[in-house]
Amino acid sequence: MKIKPVLAALERRGVEVILVHTGQHYDQAMSATFFDELDLRPPDIHLGNGSGSHAEQTARVMTAFEPVVDTYRPDVVVVVGDVNSSMACAIVAAKAGALVAHVEAGLRSRDWSMPEEINRVVTDRVSDFLLAPSADAVANLTAEGYRPDQIHLVGNVMIDTLRANLARAEARPVLSELGLAAGGYGLVTLHRPANVDDPAVLRDLLSALDQLATDLPLIFPVHPRTRANIEQLRLHEDIRLLDPLGYLDFLALEAQSRLVLTDSGGVQEETTALGVPCLTLRDNTERPITVEHGTNTLVGRDPARIVGAAHEILRDGVTPRCPPLWDGHAAERIADVLAAPAPTVMRRPTDL
Repeated sequence: MKIKPVLAALERRGVEVILVHTGQHYDQAMSATFFDELDLRPPDIHLGNGSGSHAEQTARVMTAFEPVVDTYRPDVVVVVGDVNSSMACAIVAAKAGALVAHVEAGLRSRDWSMPEEINRVVTDRVSDFLLAPSADAVANLTAEGYRPDQIHLVGNVMIDTLRANLARAEARPVLSELGLAAGGYGLVTLHRPANVDDPAVLRDLLSALDQLATDLPLIFPVHPRTRANIEQLRLHEDIRLLDPLGYLDFLALEAQSRLVLTDSGGVQEETTALGVPCLTLRDNTERPITVEHGTNTLVGRDPARIVGAAHEILRDGVTPRCPPLWDGHAAERIADVLAAPAPTVMRRPTDL
């Protein structure tokens, strides 16, 4: 979802782009579904990383990506987001002397228990082009000492993909196939280890969902790591567990839901752009703009707080707001930055 619009914008400018799939998200069926639905061309190179611990994944990506950089000698390596692959490829590229561009630079949760926070900070530190999705990300980077010429406020590429595909998504029959009416259900996603790997925390979250399901049927596409941990637990009959969905079907359910409950950063952004109320089942977020300028509310993991906030939204609704530059043209601004002639960039500000 993040690389498709950037790839397309660069290629429209005649830039030669080599697309590398690290294989970190290794479910072949799901990966193929996203490529097909987004009309994303097959990767030029597949590193075949697969699963493993954080250290194993990072090491495998680095050792597999280094020969790619040595062979192709890219001018710029573009990495997106905050996964292990982003950090691993950025480090390899920086050490090889290539310029590094980080899409979604500057996001901060300030929660060092999140592996993603470490990935974000390290990736930004070795990047030359810091492509920020929002003003708060720019403020974070400025406060950390990055130079103004490194920082570019470009908007949110996730919203580029959302806006480009929303009409196609809403035309799909997924609601009718599930017997749902627009606005007549809630949508749930859970996948973060802090929420699904601790049995006590997961039981509390499921207790909140059970209580809410008495008032609003819930649709719950279940992440594989989540399903393994809830199979032994009984859920309310109005909580419907689904297998993971493709991008378009999930977007259709998200756009037409009454309420979304999630621990996903991307879903926080998408619901803000869609104007759909969102409750984030975390104590912090690296996307505070979705709270300050969107439809998102941080509710933590306490069942009473979750249910109370949900009932308040069901009663009063929310006022839709969308942040500046979340307009569907972020990738064009990124391409403008990266395709500018003869960039002069000095890595590693001396005051950091």
